[in-house]
Amino acid sequence: MNKKLYVYAALAAILACTSPTLNAQEGYKGPGADVVTVAEAKTLRDDYPVIVRGKIERYLGDEKYVFADDTGTIIIEIDDRLWRGISVDQNDTVEILGEVDRGFTRVEIRSKRHKKDVEWTPGIERG
Repeated sequence: MNKKLYVYAALAAILACTSPTLNAQEGYKGPGADVVTVAEAKTLRDDYPVIVRGKIERYLGDEKYVFADDTGTIIIEIDDRLWRGISVDQNDTVEILGEVDRGFTRVEIRSKRHKKDVEWTPGIERG
């Protein structure tokens, strides 16, 4: 009985290591979040993945901030856990990776990740 168990376990291990779906470690390489302006983000569908670059102008409370680029402003939501010791003020250029959060009367961006001190000139080198 134990011999059969070892044979089945060995066979399962071999199949798991050679299976193309389980062995694919490279990850997704196709299109993903687009770098967009605030004005463009406001026109996109709910849950659309985006990257916006600009400045956080002020804190509104409840993990919400006013974010601005050269095309306008939008509310972004950054979970407190995502800050991870990063300090940002209104003079820092940041990049927000998130998704559009569209409600009945509002459009916001939910941040999934962000970084500070992005070398970027508004309106140039998008995409």
